Amino acid sequence: MAKNIIIDLQGIGKTFDGPAGPIHALKEVSLKVYSGEFVGVRGPSGSGKSTLINMITGIDRPTRGAVKVTGELLNNMSEDQLARWRGKNVGVIFQFFQLLPTLTVMENIILPMEFCHAWKPKERPERAMHLLDQVGMTDQAQKLPNMLSGGQQQRAAIARSLANEPALVIGDEPTGNLDSKSADKVFYLFEELVKQGKTFMMVTHDLGLASRIPRVIEVLDGDLFENGNRPK
Repeated sequence: MAKNIIIDLQGIGKTFDGPAGPIHALKEVSLKVYSGEFVGVRGPSGSGKSTLINMITGIDRPTRGAVKVTGELLNNMSEDQLARWRGKNVGVIFQFFQLLPTLTVMENIILPMEFCHAWKPKERPERAMHLLDQVGMTDQAQKLPNMLSGGQQQRAAIARSLANEPALVIGDEPTGNLDSKSADKVFYLFEELVKQGKTFMMVTHDLGLASRIPRVIEVLDGDLFENGNRPK
């Protein structure tokens, strides 16, 4: 059975105005990612990684080219439409967790459901506990984030990213703030998500973790390379 195309970038370019002239953050790049793929994104600072991720999540818009993600063309969506689309279709895991400090772990996970009116209100706590069970965190549900270790906070953030059953999960340096043991445990969770059919894209500087990802995209000076070669 043919797999769906989850990410379809067609001739994407992004140019910013700089003090010394235009800065070409992305140069006419194209990329296809299929459902169930685990894709890594690597590259030095300033290479265009963040711009690439911002195109895929609809946080930023291309100067030229078409961005199609989860079957939706993002180019012409309003900011409100993008926010609603992102909430339902894309889960994002950040380097510094981004859990709201005044909410319990469970409340942090329920929040995206409330924002997108997903699940019935009475079903949301059960859904949150199911997700916490997936990441081994049910015993931490009523704690505030500052009571957790870094690895625990990141596992909670993973559960939150899955709240609305997104088709695509993106990790933006999700292990960059963790010790090697915690990073390995979190990476294992990512592998399990992919085995369950999730499409996962992970930005990382960690060469060891990158070597375990089946497909790695290199970003360098606004161009994309795969397996050492420029994609055709």
